[in-house]
Amino acid sequence: MSENRRVVVTGIGAVSPLGNSAQALWENLKAGKCGIAPITRFDTEKFKAKLAAEVKDFEPGDYLEVNEILRTDRYAQFAVAAADQAAADSGIEGSMEPERLAVSFGTGIGGIETFEREHTKLLERGPRRVSSLFIPMMIANMAAGLIAIRHNCRGSAMPAVTACASGSNAIGEAMRLIRHGYADGVIAGGTEAAVTPSAVAGFTNMQALSVSDDPESASLPFDRRRAGFIIGEGAAALVLEEYEHARKRGARIYGEVCGYGSNCDAYHITAPHPEARGGAMAMTEAMEEAGYSEKDVVYINAHGTGTPLNDRVETMAIKRALGEDKARQSYISSTKSMTGHMLGAAGAVEALACLLALKEGIIPPTIHLYEQDEECDLYYVPNQAVQADITLALSNSLGFGGHNACLAFRKV
Repeated sequence: MSENRRVVVTGIGAVSPLGNSAQALWENLKAGKCGIAPITRFDTEKFKAKLAAEVKDFEPGDYLEVNEILRTDRYAQFAVAAADQAAADSGIEGSMEPERLAVSFGTGIGGIETFEREHTKLLERGPRRVSSLFIPMMIANMAAGLIAIRHNCRGSAMPAVTACASGSNAIGEAMRLIRHGYADGVIAGGTEAAVTPSAVAGFTNMQALSVSDDPESASLPFDRRRAGFIIGEGAAALVLEEYEHARKRGARIYGEVCGYGSNCDAYHITAPHPEARGGAMAMTEAMEEAGYSEKDVVYINAHGTGTPLNDRVETMAIKRALGEDKARQSYISSTKSMTGHMLGAAGAVEALACLLALKEGIIPPTIHLYEQDEECDLYYVPNQAVQADITLALSNSLGFGGHNACLAFRKV
């Protein structure tokens, strides 16, 4: 297999709390819009956490037939929609042998809505009432499988299941598939639909979620008032393609995926390493692969969940990877302040934000940042987007289980 082929992005798609297309998402990120509101998916009367960043006005019928809707979990419907958009945007179908087109699509949890519904049937009505489609609707690989079926992707079709790093790992592994010659194109991304009673209860009881009832003071990355993340949902998809293949067919190129770092803290099931060991290493690896130099103008889309521990440790990781001076010169923001934490979809949405920030020279803000934490002492682009001619964009994802991933992007 050939080595070190260049990898570019030729198609994008999204279903998100800020709009159900990549362009709508991006316009609202630049405008600093908040996608957080009271939960509508279930009755929250008995719940401490009552807010979420839900997808709004999504019509699965725009992408799926009625019988397909009945056989797919919401997380898979989001994935299919985002992938359909990205594939159409890129025009990649039919441009290569199906065996050279792959899928790499992440999810943190998979079909938890289906699991809850069918388990309730089991308890209330007995085993014969459980759907025959329970397993294929629930399992975490089904989004990747459905995308492959729809777009005739006969290369590998793999999920990445690394909690909050799933979307980033899916894109990074897709880059490697192309770089090392195993595929010429990959539909990559992440999806999640976990605004459900059991997920919200579980995250709340481990004290991970904000229990604020004010959408404007709930998701507060790098702010001293932060007290947990807001759960979000949705999907984002990128079509990755070998550069020469894309150039020869005249494809529009959004940017280049030029670096990827991935590792594990090997420390704790939920807490990051206290010295930011893994996060810093992932950033360093991605920067080295991307050919980082001191002349680069850097934007970092931070993992930035708004939990007390994450934001402090991630700030430390950025300083360790870039050095104190360069860290202070860099642009950093957490788009989770607007989208909430989309779990397995977060890395994919944030990769999309990095690509468009590079392309347009606009850095989306960290909204609600009015009382910056003294231990989070870098420039997090507070409250309003800024213009900057950045040359390198990094996207950080730090997941439960100690999973760390960093993606690097450049203009082409």
